[in-house]
Amino acid sequence: MTSETDLTLPGARKGKVRDIYVLPEEMIQGRPEGLDGAGALVMIATDRISAFDVIMPTPIPGKGRVLTSIASFWLNWIESQGICKTHLISTDDRLIPDEALTPTTGRGHLLGRTTIGRLCRVIPVECVVRGYLEGSGLNDYQQTGSVCGVSLPAGLKQCDRLPEPIFTPATKADEGHDENVGFEQACEHVGNLGGEKLMRVLRDRSLEIYTRASAYAAERGIILADTKFEFGLPINGDGEILDDDPILIDEALTPDSSRFWPADSYEPGHAQASFDKQYVREYLQTLVDSGSWDKTPPGPLLPADVVEGTLDRYTQACSMLTEQC
Repeated sequence: MTSETDLTLPGARKGKVRDIYVLPEEMIQGRPEGLDGAGALVMIATDRISAFDVIMPTPIPGKGRVLTSIASFWLNWIESQGICKTHLISTDDRLIPDEALTPTTGRGHLLGRTTIGRLCRVIPVECVVRGYLEGSGLNDYQQTGSVCGVSLPAGLKQCDRLPEPIFTPATKADEGHDENVGFEQACEHVGNLGGEKLMRVLRDRSLEIYTRASAYAAERGIILADTKFEFGLPINGDGEILDDDPILIDEALTPDSSRFWPADSYEPGHAQASFDKQYVREYLQTLVDSGSWDKTPPGPLLPADVVEGTLDRYTQACSMLTEQC
């Protein structure tokens, strides 16, 4: 189990579930392609889990390895399909030198959890694609008849399939909730990086990835209800943008960033069984409803059956999609 790491690499920061570092080019073992003389970003997927934007104190043992397996599969698949380039260089932890290891973070803590990616200027918009009506999209629709300004037919039920997938961007927040915005607001938000022209590329690319990935998942018995992507612009060692064509970064199409439903039990009109962290959210919601937790830190301890059930769902999704777990 790996709940946190403390590699002696520069640029250390912690996301909700990933520990992130910069790996200078001179420290990289071997000479992998795609570095552009800028070094690389190291992401270590820990066993932390977050829900309602709060990191839970109870880890899910093995979750980080499952997430890394799913994400690397999809990133390779997206590139192989010619949809777009991604940041993925390698998942081989041996590219990280021994001198970066510490007494509390050895090689075993990195095995199966490591993603080495191109350094990029992150485009500060979450690219959300929805094919079904659930979550914040459902709440928006019930109040306005639309989702992020995209009008939808009247009378849709919870978890109904939408007439076609919709692109509903959100502004990225370092802490707390991301904010759903309309396309025009998203264009303004990235004005210094390309404005409307850039957002059109991100929209078209996100919709294509979702459409083709959801077809792939459907063939394997999984409904990809919605997902979110992040994109970046490759930079050099001085932080200068090398290419204005955005590439897919971070993770992609994992149970942490997507809603996965078993197709054989799908029935609109109510919440669905899921292969994602909705299982944790539903348990936590019972605590909220009972008044024992208010969705603020610190999060509550997770019982053993919730931990085991969550890992089982993640592993099942990995096996059905990739045959690697």
